[in-house]
Amino acid sequence: MNKLPTDEQLIQEIQKGSQAAMEVLVKRYYKQIYAYLYRKTSSAHTAYDLTQDVFIKLVQKLPSYKSKGSFSSWLFTIAINCSRDYYRSAAYRQAAASSEYEEHLDLKQEESVSYIFERNESRKLLKQAVKDLPDIQSEAILLKYYHDMKIKEIAAITSTNENTVKARLRQGLDKLRKMLGRDEHEQKHNQ
Repeated sequence: MNKLPTDEQLIQEIQKGSQAAMEVLVKRYYKQIYAYLYRKTSSAHTAYDLTQDVFIKLVQKLPSYKSKGSFSSWLFTIAINCSRDYYRSAAYRQAAASSEYEEHLDLKQEESVSYIFERNESRKLLKQAVKDLPDIQSEAILLKYYHDMKIKEIAAITSTNENTVKARLRQGLDKLRKMLGRDEHEQKHNQ
């Protein structure tokens, strides 16, 4: 039976110059990193570009990698930093200006099939609400609920403690409920 190499074994091989080990490592994490960045940016093109940046930085920083925690946590830290850099950039400001036009086109396409529109509308509202949260809260929510990370992992990735992560999750979820009008609905339902 062929056992898959661990991340640490692959990293050792990469540090010895193995291109094949790098390909295996990239393939192992590419979809997860892309999915995180897509949820963070809501743009397939931007997520693709940022994912490429993450793996370029991985190649650059791998020689200095110290296995103090899990490799995936270290890689997600790079992804979070890339997304933060993007939101500070001129490219983001330009993309934000053109997104209004794209949203108009999306609405026209969705109007043709009303049941798809209704289903997509709630997803869009949630996605936009998560995007509208402060970065520290949206990062915690995306990592916890979309990438099934434990509080301890999120704390390591975001360089905070577990109680801070819990507070960010709680505050973020409270804000999401308010943004999506769930508080009013729940209060009426409970009366």
